Amino acid sequence: MNSRYITALPDDWERVAQVFSAMGDATRQKILLLFEPGESISLSSLVATVGLSRTAVSHHVNVLVRAGLLVPRRQGKEVHYRRDLPFTVEMLDRVREYALAELAAEKDGRP
Repeated sequence: MNSRYITALPDDWERVAQVFSAMGDATRQKILLLFEPGESISLSSLVATVGLSRTAVSHHVNVLVRAGLLVPRRQGKEVHYRRDLPFTVEMLDRVREYALAELAAEKDGRP
């Protein structure tokens, strides 16, 4: 058993955990999948499309913003959101790198 992470995650994994937590909800996944490449979408458009209350959609969007998956930008009276795909890829790469290192350790017979 690898107990070194019992007391704390590696330094950069707090952000990874936040991303995976945000992406663990089906509604938030749907919101992320609504975006076309390079598109920004207003909160009003998201509310109209998702079919939940403005409060509920706003909550989900705020979770995605706090996780770094969406970036808000005010345009007039509306806030528009765009995906931060480079950040998303960076977080997924951190998990991939961890898994690859563990696979290499298994192949080498290292604990």
